[in-house]
Parts: sequence; structure tokens; C-alpha cells
Amino acid sequence: MSDTSPPSGKQDPPDDVIELRVHGVSGAAAEQVLDRPHAHQVAGDRSGGFYRPRPGYPDSTGPGGVVLEAYRWSDLPSGTATRTLSLVFLLPFMLSNVAIWMRPARRGPGSGVKVLCRLLGLNLTVLYVLSAAGVALDLIAWKCMDSSRCLMGRAWLSWLGGRPVGLRLAVLALLPIAAVVLVWLLGARPGRSYDAFRMQVGGPEGDRLSAVGQWDAMPMVGRLRAIHIAAAFAMLDLTLLAAHGATDPSVVTLALAGLAVLVLIACAALLCAPDLLERAGTARTVDRLATWLRAVACALTVTALGVVVLDRSRWPASDGLPGYGRIVGWAFLSQMVLLAVLAVLALWRSADRERRPALLHGLGAPVIAAFAVGLSGAFSAELVYRTAYFLNRRAITGRANDLADPPLAYKWALFTFFLTTIVAVLIVAALTLLSRRARRRAAAEIVARDFPDAPPQAAERIRRIEKMIARARFTEWLGPLALAYACLTALGLVTGLLGLFGLQPSPLAERLLGVPGGFVNFGLTIGSYLIAGVVVALVVGGLFAYRTAEFRRYVGVVWDLGTFWPRAAHPFAPPCYAERAVPELAKRICYLAERHRGVLLTGHSHGSVLLAATVLQLPPQVQARVALLTYGSPLDRLYARLFPAYLGRDVLHEVGERLDWRWLNLWRETDPIGGWIFAAHRPGDPPAHADPSGQVDRRLRDPEDLLAPPSDSVPPPVQGHWPCESDERFAAAVRELADRLRAQHHG
Repeated sequence: MSDTSPPSGKQDPPDDVIELRVHGVSGAAAEQVLDRPHAHQVAGDRSGGFYRPRPGYPDSTGPGGVVLEAYRWSDLPSGTATRTLSLVFLLPFMLSNVAIWMRPARRGPGSGVKVLCRLLGLNLTVLYVLSAAGVALDLIAWKCMDSSRCLMGRAWLSWLGGRPVGLRLAVLALLPIAAVVLVWLLGARPGRSYDAFRMQVGGPEGDRLSAVGQWDAMPMVGRLRAIHIAAAFAMLDLTLLAAHGATDPSVVTLALAGLAVLVLIACAALLCAPDLLERAGTARTVDRLATWLRAVACALTVTALGVVVLDRSRWPASDGLPGYGRIVGWAFLSQMVLLAVLAVLALWRSADRERRPALLHGLGAPVIAAFAVGLSGAFSAELVYRTAYFLNRRAITGRANDLADPPLAYKWALFTFFLTTIVAVLIVAALTLLSRRARRRAAAEIVARDFPDAPPQAAERIRRIEKMIARARFTEWLGPLALAYACLTALGLVTGLLGLFGLQPSPLAERLLGVPGGFVNFGLTIGSYLIAGVVVALVVGGLFAYRTAEFRRYVGVVWDLGTFWPRAAHPFAPPCYAERAVPELAKRICYLAERHRGVLLTGHSHGSVLLAATVLQLPPQVQARVALLTYGSPLDRLYARLFPAYLGRDVLHEVGERLDWRWLNLWRETDPIGGWIFAAHRPGDPPAHADPSGQVDRRLRDPEDLLAPPSDSVPPPVQGHWPCESDERFAAAVRELADRLRAQHHG
């Protein structure tokens, strides 16, 4: 739907100020955002549209007579069940892509951080292929089809049993090939709702936050996708050829294996040249190189399958697919090395010149990368381990069998996930208890200053308010928790070394620590069920986030934060919805600024982040007619401290300066997500800044009162992170900014 005037046929008075509201992650309906019972769409489409109160109904204008309009974007990141579930299964890829945007704020291009994040992303793709190969080639083709007891009662497998090993491997290799094709198609699926907003401006560095929505990431995503597909097929080829040439490799096998290694090296080398990969002037050359690598890898796969099928020589006798366990071990080891180097580089580059420290102390990139690596390893280990259990539980009874044992690297991953989960739960409990007194004390002081003359009958309500404020302040402790979990994950990766040396978890723990072997086996089983529980929880969460707006408020923060950033590290991460939302908002604001006295932008929660990015892209003549009202905003509390290089305080000051400080931010102490941006301005505090930024933040007392007013039977609710469009204090801020826009217009 194109831009239109209201269907009534009447143009808005040219001297009216229009208020454009942008919701947060809750996915509210247009009627709820507008705080009006009837709304109709005036621009956009079903994924992202602009709405106004339906004409002909009373009270269709906003505070101070402003024209109301809302932008509903909630269907862009997770508007369909398929897209939402893809976010769940692509979560490790999404986290690895977010990590590249979390580099420290120190000046410079940060090329080292970008290179390491992209190499880690490539490693996740390789591990994805290896897990699929472990199920198809190692467990089924090599182990199960060589065991009559495993094939017993399984007609869907027995038809291939007894066939030559090469034929079995070639046929079952179609499963990992299909897995590669699946992510290839997911990564290359057309973003039809985004196509009209592709821009050829800037680069991945951009003007910091303005890189979002201004830089067209699709060309580089195509290059990254070709590189990852080439590496995936090359790793599958190397796995097949390593098994084929384990005893007496032929010249052809060695040559093909060497070519597969060269393809892997070439893929890594391209990722190590960010200037070559990102620069528009070299785009055509890199596109040809990446496409050529992908074509070579695909041709190599066909050739390797042919060699495996046609070679009638005797395959080596082995408990597992020859070479596979060692390849997996080296993949885990390379993760550990890359994470360690990334952490050292992030520490060296971090130079915190801000008065408010970064939430992760400048280690955001390695911490989130550790989460991505940990999830990827856990998912891969669970897939292989669960398949081994499924194949073994009916065929093997009473004694151990190789079929029940996945490669040691996966076994250690399961056990360390079990230990990491236990320690993480203990750390959460300890930090909760240790911080409780300080949080409750601070909350009591806030409530005492807000309600100095509280009546005795309000004592119970005061205690509940103090608990909510103390709970909201726990957000400040999420940084240490994330750092602790990342360190545990990194330590877990060290166990990959033990797997490379053939050390089993159970006897090693019994010999060195005196831990009974039964406890280790118990840990393996519980770790497997924990990972399965995480997968189920993610699936259920994704479905409920799609179907239930209330539940989306809690899980939407992860999805919307992760998909806000363009795909600059991993091509299989979910698409960036801001590539449409930001330029669409900018276009609409320019249209409205030509027809109105001014445009007041009001953004709740993540909507304030979209508006901040949009303001940086507006032409100067439009910025002069725009004001900004944010509420429940995570701009400073989360984004500025998680992404200091792209949304630091200097960028926030730039937003204010471009608007000539026509900016107000409303915040509550009970809000666990939003907060103040420049200054807290609690009651009785002196002004924090003499410059205009000190006048931006305005604290809303929450709740408004302790007792029920004479006109009501219940006291005012505690709002927390809920929007405040119906709050009179919100209306007062709208009127103030609208008056400033009118005065600016007259001036």
C-alpha cells in the first residue's frame, strides 16, 4: 500500500503537529498503540504498516490536538510461525552475528574483532555439517548398518544393510547435503517485504548506528553465504575422504582431500580480509571468488561421492568412521582458540571513556560468541547423542556397544554442559542472594522519597513496590552473570583437548577426582535431557511469541535485539528487519514533515531504538521539524552499553543535537528494561549535566499513588515496562514537545 491521505478525503490542516507512535517488542495492535478503539491503515502492508484513528469517531486526535499515527512493525521480525521457528533453530547463528556488532568503543575499524567473529561463524557452520555427518555417516552408515542387531526391525534401514560400505556412505551423505541445502535456501530466501528498501549507501561501519537501515547488507550476505556453503561442502568431502583413505590412500583420494583443505583455507582467508570483503570497489572480484569457491566445493562433493562409490577396495576395520572423531575434536579446539584470541583482543581494545561502564565491560563480543558456541556445541552433541540412543536402545541389551557412544568431543560437550548448568544455577542463586540486600535497600530509599507520608494501611503495598523495584534493578547484575557463564563455556571447550587424546570422561574423573563413574554417566544423561529441554523451550517460546502477545513481551527482547542488526558475520542468521523498518520510517517522516507543522516521534521500548536510528538518517531540513519522545527506552541501559562502538553516548548526544534537543525521555524505577538515558533525575537530586542533555530524562513515579483515589476502588497499578500512552504525564510531554515544534515553525 502506498502513502495516502486519510480515506475521508480531507487533508490534515497544514499547521497541525502529527505524532507518530512506534511500539516496542510487545507486538501491540494498532488500536492499543493509538489508545483509540478504531484504527485503519493508511500506508505500508501487513508486515509493517502505518495506522490512524478511523475518521468519524470522537476523540480521534491526541494530546494538544496532534494528529495521531502509529507504525506497527511487530510482524517484520517474527510475523509468521515459520519465521519465528527459524529464529529458534538458527539461534546460534543469530548470536554469532550479534557478536560482531558488540566490539569495544575504542577508535579504529576493529578489523580483528570482525575477522574473529566471522571465523567463529564459519566454525559454527562447519560444526553444523559435522553433526549431520555424524548422524548419517558415522552412526547409521558405518555403525548401525554393519550390525545385524541394529538393523533388526528397522526396514527403513535394512534395505541398505549388507551393501558395500562406499555405497552406504554415498547414499547417507545425501542427509548432510540436504542439511546444507536447507540453510542455503533459508539464507537465500527472498525478503520480498524488504526489497523496496535496499540502499547502496555507506558500508558496514557506516556512521555508527546509521549503518542500520542505510547500508545494504545483501551483497555481502551473498558473499558470506557462498563462502559458508563452500566450506560446508568441503568439510563434508574431507570427512568422506579421510575415512576412505584411512589405511592405504590412493593418489586420487589424497589429491581430492588436499583440494578440500585448500577450499577451507581459501574460505578462511577471504574472511580474514574485511576490507576486500566489504569494500564496494572490490565487490565484483570477491563475488566471483566466492562463487568460484562454491562451485569448486560442489563439484568436489560430486567427485568425492563418485570415488567413494566406485572404489571396491577394502575399508579399514574401525569402531567408528575413521578420522571423524578427530575432525570433530579439532573443530571444538579451533572454537576454543578463536574465543580465547577474541577475548584477549576485546580486552586490549576496550577503552571505557564513559562515566557509565559497559554492561559486559567491553567483552560483549567474546561473551555473546561464547553463548553461540556453547549452544551450537550443545545442539550438535544432543543430535548425535540422541540419535545414538535411539539406534541403540532396542538393538543392544545388557552390554556396552560402540554404537551407544558418540565421538568423545560430543561426549565431553554433554558432560560439560551438565556441569556448566549446575554451576551457572549456583552462581545465579548466589548473586541473587548477595545482591538482594543492596537492591532492597536502594528500593526502600526510592519508595521512601516517593511516598514520604505513606499511611500505615499502605505498608503491604509499599513492600510489594519495593520488591518490584529491587527485581527491576537486577538487570544491572546480568553482565556479571553473562561473563561467568561465558567463562564456564570457554572452560568447557578445553575438554576438547581431552577428547583428542582419547580420554573418556568417566574413567578420567574417577581416576583424577575420585568421582564415581556412575555420576559421570548420570551427568551425560541429564545433560542430554537438559539440552533437549532447552530446544523444546525455544520451540514453545517461539510458538507462543507468535501466538500470544503477552508472552512475546518476554521472549521478544531476544528475537528483536538479535535481528535488529544486519547480517555482517553469519549469512544463515535470521534477516534484519531494521533494513526495512528504518528506511520506511525515514521515508514516511519526510512525507509527513512536508504536510505538517512538525512531526513528533514517540517510541516505546525497542521502538525508541528504531527512531534513534531513523533520526540519524533524516535530511537536516526534516530534522529541524522533528521532536522525539521516548519511554521505557533501553537506549542507554542496554544498547549503549552492549554496543558501545555503534550506539555509545556520543551517538546519543548526536541524536539530541540533530534535533536541537527537542527530546524527552520518560522512565520508571520499576522498569527492568528501560531507564534513563543521560541523567537519572530522581527526586531531590541536583541536575547532573549543565548541557541540554541534562533536561531530557524525566522520571515517572510508579505507581502514581499508594491508595485508591476517591473515584476508584483499587489503587493505581504498578506499570513497570508497560507503555504509558494513557498516562496524563505522557500527554503533558506530548503537549510540551508539540508546542516546541509549533514555536519552531513560527520562528
